[in-house]
Amino acid sequence: MSQQATHPQRSASSYLAKARVRVALEATRLLFRRQLAVRTPVPLISFTFDDFPRSAFLNASAILGRYGILGTYYVSLSLAGKQSQMGPMYETEDLKELARLGHELGCHTFGHCHSWNTPPDVYEKAILDNQQALNEVLPGTAFQTFSYPFSGPRLPVKQVAGRHFLCCRGGGLRAGRFLLRHHAGGQTFNSGTTDLNLLCAFFLEQSRENPEAVKRLIDQSAQARGWLILATHDVRDAPSRFGCTPAFFEQVVQWSLESGARILPVVKALEVLKASQPKQEGKLR
Repeated sequence: MSQQATHPQRSASSYLAKARVRVALEATRLLFRRQLAVRTPVPLISFTFDDFPRSAFLNASAILGRYGILGTYYVSLSLAGKQSQMGPMYETEDLKELARLGHELGCHTFGHCHSWNTPPDVYEKAILDNQQALNEVLPGTAFQTFSYPFSGPRLPVKQVAGRHFLCCRGGGLRAGRFLLRHHAGGQTFNSGTTDLNLLCAFFLEQSRENPEAVKRLIDQSAQARGWLILATHDVRDAPSRFGCTPAFFEQVVQWSLESGARILPVVKALEVLKASQPKQEGKLR
């Protein structure tokens, strides 16, 4: 059989693979939802950092501190002290300092597990292992919120994560072009009714060559009185493709303040939203 004759078969196989992914993404979006109405008289913004590189501690926390802002640092305890393409990762003493300053420490699985490809039982063990490792550094401290490493989750992973945390934030958009294009929970703010098991997030590095896009989204979220969760990784003068510069980051902080938003760690923003729920809707957890 000629090479040309096999092309239709390859095309059909590719189409079916994409269709299966699309169905899986739609299932993740629609099922195992914990709905929350985003009702607040003042818009909310949360700054979050994934993994996290030490520059997010040294540079970003210093910028936030100058403006009296606290953020959320999503931690994979297996990455402590390691080198990465994003520069040196955090040290365990950095966790203690962030906690002392009042920043939130959130869970990112112990082994930085891929949220689309990891079996749910392995994923759940990585969640539990991360909590155990945190207790060894900060006894009595519990993770309350979560972010999915690498990408949005497959449905069984979403179900597992939702059992352990008050809320789970969408992932890092690194699962290939198709998943990026159809990512559930990416590059927008939370408004109307949102899903606590798959909160929307906006990754700053996706727009660092177009900062005005970030400002527009901040303004749109403020107008909608939404909850905008901003995310990135390293914050340094020569960032990886997953990070941004300190100057860019500080500009985003300034725009956030100018918007009139209340800027809070994820768990604190969630408390504000839950307190605003009408009593007849019942308690959410």
